[in-house]
Amino acid sequence: MKTGDFPICRMFGIDICVASFDQAAQRLMQLAASPAGKPAIVVTPNVDHVVRLDADPQFRQLYVQADFIFADGMPLVWASRLTGQPLPERVTGADLFVALARACAAQQVPVYVIGGMPGQEQALHAAFARIYPGLQVELFCPSMQFDPLGAEGLEALQRVNQARPGVVFVCLGMPKQERWAIGLRDQLQAGVVMCVGAAMEFALGFKVRAPRWMQKCGLEWTWRLASEPRRLWRRYIVQGARFAGLLRRKW
Repeated sequence: MKTGDFPICRMFGIDICVASFDQAAQRLMQLAASPAGKPAIVVTPNVDHVVRLDADPQFRQLYVQADFIFADGMPLVWASRLTGQPLPERVTGADLFVALARACAAQQVPVYVIGGMPGQEQALHAAFARIYPGLQVELFCPSMQFDPLGAEGLEALQRVNQARPGVVFVCLGMPKQERWAIGLRDQLQAGVVMCVGAAMEFALGFKVRAPRWMQKCGLEWTWRLASEPRRLWRRYIVQGARFAGLLRRKW
């Protein structure tokens, strides 16, 4: 973690940054605009992440090497109140994507996006141009068989290094995005590398987020579950129950 950037709240073996959304976005934009040395890796854990990390200690050892760990899930904010160092609010990957995309467009900081479906590049470029006018963005849409450290992972590395962006948004889902970003950090030439899952789909309007009041009340998961029940029921029902078990075990 970037030493001294933010205080830390340690939960579930993870050092989570105690920061407001504005503080997080401002610091990341500073690093994006003035890259120096290795890129800063950003992850945003939610309940599903915490449960999966608890079940896979080996992957957790990799995950916690990220420079900035911000709490995406409201249950993590609630749980932090039991530690004596409560988190002020959620700092979600979806919101950071929007904030940094807007700031990069305004400051002419180039962006690279890894994600989307093969053949979708033209539609993605058109959406970025419409929603974030002036943003300098390049895209790589890998196959569904993307191997973070395989041929496509190395191709993504080469493409990013040729572009030398201020921000790389890695939208591949956990754990592929973290394995790629952290595994290749020493070779990446960028300011900030953000592992943000489905954030691009929300940022471009391909998926609709829950109303703001639901987000603030910690009910966004119900909206997403209702929107994609077959795909997400396990994440929110099964993993949610396991997270409750982790809380009981810890406190």
